[in-house]
Amino acid sequence: MPELPEVETIARQLRELVVGRVVDGFESLWVRLTEPVPAEHVAARLRGRRIVAVRRRGKFVVFDLDGGEALIVSLRMTGQLLFHENGAPEERFLRAVIRFADGTALHFADTRKFGRMAVVDAAVLGQGARPPTGRGAPPPGPRGDRPRVPLHESLGVEPLSRAFTVKWLSAFLQRRRRAPIKPLLLDQRGIAGVGNIYAIEALWRAKIHPLRKAGSLRAQEVARLREALRWVLRKGIRYGGASRRDYVDARGNEGRMQREFKVYAREGEPCPRCGRAIVRSVVAGRGTFHCPRCQRAPRIGFPARRR
Repeated sequence: MPELPEVETIARQLRELVVGRVVDGFESLWVRLTEPVPAEHVAARLRGRRIVAVRRRGKFVVFDLDGGEALIVSLRMTGQLLFHENGAPEERFLRAVIRFADGTALHFADTRKFGRMAVVDAAVLGQGARPPTGRGAPPPGPRGDRPRVPLHESLGVEPLSRAFTVKWLSAFLQRRRRAPIKPLLLDQRGIAGVGNIYAIEALWRAKIHPLRKAGSLRAQEVARLREALRWVLRKGIRYGGASRRDYVDARGNEGRMQREFKVYAREGEPCPRCGRAIVRSVVAGRGTFHCPRCQRAPRIGFPARRR
């Protein structure tokens, strides 16, 4: 599943490729892509609109449109956003096409059909964790007609933003102090954009076991974890994301971050830091990798299930 670095890579590329272009048409080739909103309603809201900005929020690509609305794209596990010049061939798993007035197009391909698209009010898509409320807030849509793209009402703090301070992270971990640290990092309601791969790499870099209770981290460990998260995410962006299965960027090119993994998917290989064999386990239902020497297991807690 594309995580923050992969989505950021795509958003940055599309910022250069589609900003200023006017949407001439939208075609959905998968009935559930925009549900419960009919695809023709989405097409009507997009037609004639100019894309004024492209950005990332969590793991979502946000296309800001003139008129105060935004197109939200959730790539989920296998979604791809591919920009094409005139006359480009269609992908095998093509699910939607956004055509621009100048003849270019943006294709959405998705092997497993988990991706989603929605048009929403752009006012609720800021960098904060909650949408505006009270006077001046945008009116809610009709019941049963809300797009099923769960982002603006629940996403947490961006880990590369100024708001993601040691003080904030410490307070966040204390509020969930009994929770194991790794699943907590994956909770998008707390920290937006971090996924399984980069959580694993950051915990190794910070020398923290995935099952450590959040409240057990000392001040210096919290600071180390914050720095590790930001370091691996920035490196992931610099390397164009990680391509292990379906991920490619907006030009169809693979990322290079998978060559830089220290522990992820390296079971049995020597730890780059101490030489001990990397161990695979399952934590909260997710495959996890760590070094048993560098990342000491907690004394109290349920052991990870080996597989």
